[in-house]
Amino acid sequence: MASATTIRNVATQGRAHSNAGMWEDERWFAFALLLPTGILLALFIAYPFFQGIWLSLTDTRVGVPGEFVGLKNFYKVWNDSIFRTAVWNTVWYTFVTTVFKLILGLWLAQLLNRHFKGKAWVRAFILLPFIIPTVLSTFAWKWMFDPTFSVLNWMLWNMGIITKRLNWLGEPDLAFFSVIVVNIWRGLPFYAISLLAGLQTISPELQEAAAIDGANAWQRFRHITWPLLLPVTMVVTLFSVIQTFADFQLVYVLTGGGPANATHLFATYAYQIGVGTGLLSEGAAISLAIFPILFGVVLLQLIYIRRVETR
Repeated sequence: MASATTIRNVATQGRAHSNAGMWEDERWFAFALLLPTGILLALFIAYPFFQGIWLSLTDTRVGVPGEFVGLKNFYKVWNDSIFRTAVWNTVWYTFVTTVFKLILGLWLAQLLNRHFKGKAWVRAFILLPFIIPTVLSTFAWKWMFDPTFSVLNWMLWNMGIITKRLNWLGEPDLAFFSVIVVNIWRGLPFYAISLLAGLQTISPELQEAAAIDGANAWQRFRHITWPLLLPVTMVVTLFSVIQTFADFQLVYVLTGGGPANATHLFATYAYQIGVGTGLLSEGAAISLAIFPILFGVVLLQLIYIRRVETR
């Protein structure tokens, strides 16, 4: 009896030791840590993505199961003048806002990197536009752009800049300009704080040594600050491009894609077609049309980042 008990104890200890050894293996431990994330990505990213591909290849409508139609939806979308307008709007919107957010964010980061009274409070408040929910802040801007009660019109009128009320969201050019301004305002803190973090990793001794050698402020920025800040800048720009390219809430709340479809982006037009009219397959095709463009932009940026890091 004792012998049998001893054998069972030895077997139990062996299994426990085997399990402990498995968890001590870095590969098993990494797999266990990544498994929940992998499941979430599969459920909420991979599945909707592949479901969207299937929908785009069918003629599915709301409440009507579709049949396979191949690339018919993509052909129809490509010949849609509003879709081509949305493509141009998205590219131009992303380019302009990214350039201005980068320039203004770098300037603001340089200011925040200096020593002044209340610096911590200023850094905290600068994040407010990015922290406030997009819908809430956009409604505030929508009131500011209101043609009748617009505080912007009131200010410009009293400054003598305008002689009549501007319909900010009712005219195509002004509406698109307004959307760009709001996006820059919202995305600026992300650039400023991220670039500020990058600036604080640069040793002040490098700046001091360059100043002693006679380099002016522009030369120090060009030859020291900017090269060292470039990797951080590229990563921040990459995330910003992805977020801006797929922007939806801001434009949907502010203009809904109007007036006369002048401010439609990929996301807003896909929503209007897929949900507003019930043509799920065409909406999915519009949504997927963004993927090759965005993939190309991201790939080019990643290649550039890799080259910068390996220099």
